[in-house]
Amino acid sequence: MRTYFICLLFFCVAPLLPAQEPDSLVLGFREYLAFVKQFHPVARQANLVIGAAEANLLQSRGGFDPKLAVDYDRKEFKGSEYYDRFNATFKIPTWYGIELKGQFEQNEGDFLNPEETVPTDGLYSAGVSVSVARGLWINERMATLRKAKLFTRQSEADRDLLVNQILFDAASAYFNWLQAYRDQLVFAQFLENAQIRFEGVRESALAGDIAPIDTVEAGIAVQNRALSLEQARVRLRNTALEVSNFLWLDDNVPIEIREEVRPQLRPSEVVDQTLEIAGVPLDSFALEAHPKLRSLDFKIQGLEVDRRLKVNQLLPQIDLEYNFLTETPELINSFQTQEYKGGVTFRMPLFLRKERGALRLARFKLQDAEFERDNALVSIRNKVLAIYNELDSFDRQNALIEGIVVDYNRLLQAEERKFSFGESSLFLINSRERALIDARLKSNEVQNKYLLTKAKLFQALAINPELNPGIN
Repeated sequence: MRTYFICLLFFCVAPLLPAQEPDSLVLGFREYLAFVKQFHPVARQANLVIGAAEANLLQSRGGFDPKLAVDYDRKEFKGSEYYDRFNATFKIPTWYGIELKGQFEQNEGDFLNPEETVPTDGLYSAGVSVSVARGLWINERMATLRKAKLFTRQSEADRDLLVNQILFDAASAYFNWLQAYRDQLVFAQFLENAQIRFEGVRESALAGDIAPIDTVEAGIAVQNRALSLEQARVRLRNTALEVSNFLWLDDNVPIEIREEVRPQLRPSEVVDQTLEIAGVPLDSFALEAHPKLRSLDFKIQGLEVDRRLKVNQLLPQIDLEYNFLTETPELINSFQTQEYKGGVTFRMPLFLRKERGALRLARFKLQDAEFERDNALVSIRNKVLAIYNELDSFDRQNALIEGIVVDYNRLLQAEERKFSFGESSLFLINSRERALIDARLKSNEVQNKYLLTKAKLFQALAINPELNPGIN
């Protein structure tokens, strides 16, 4: 009987290598993130930012659309035709404050203003208006279009930040689910060990080899392991639900992970490739390409455009207009310089308080954005350096904890051999086993922190990886 008990103890303390799950029951890390990126509502919502920016750009380009205006007025009273006025204008705005204009006028009536008198068949005009001071090099239309183009590029960087954040949250949930699953495997293994030990102790007690009270201690160990396993199962189910928060189908239908689905037990082989941080040294990352910094750069460029516009507003407004007049526009030589309509408009505020205040505010906004950009650059650089330090430390921690687990396992095996010779007790065996369990759980925790730190590096660098659903 004692020989049988020793054999049971040997097999129950052998290191557990979890059986490989069928591929259909394993949710791979790369496949998981690919589904998150393509189908998660927040990730899809991030693409709306680009669409909104493109719509804003289209709206801004509308400021340079040609415009057609037609005015028609007619008045008759007590048998008199006071006036019958028709005016059609076609304008083409161009870039540097220059506007091309064509016009047709046809007026008649008994009480027309003399300056509105035109030939019977109407009068044609073609000319140009230009701002020679305020609005020549930059104006509202030009500034709006430039800022819209910058906003579109800024939106692309902001989109990358939003997608990166949702992928980071999804990866963190997956790693926590993986740790809960590993912990559950540990408690399931040691519950089986405790049950085998209890049966051996009970058989030995029935045979009179050991005191019956030892079965009570062995039974308590079984109950403690069962309690720990039940708690681990609850944590596993809750973390699986957190992972389910990130899984959606194409038609906005959420997916809930079934209990039989398991995480990839050893994702370390694919994490670096999936997050696109594999084999890249610290000095190879170009922080200038960081989406956060690119977004701030485009913001600064947009504020610079606004500042230039405010500087231009300090200039006087001088608009020149010249139009050729003709009755026969089909004849090119009918456009004579002596037949024209022109004018000059001059406007200039005396104190420029509104313009100077607007310029001062624009400068403050620009300086604020530059300070924000400088601070973001330093913060990102230091954060990346700190994460690399943590990764180096976790490499050493993983090696240490693996050695601790191996040593605790040896101590437990040695204690069980001593027990087989009558030189130890169940209390010491249980103590050794609890220490081994704590070491295994600590190993799972350190490995999880290591994976989470890799995800933090992915977040700090704001990488937007190329992922395809169905690739594992």
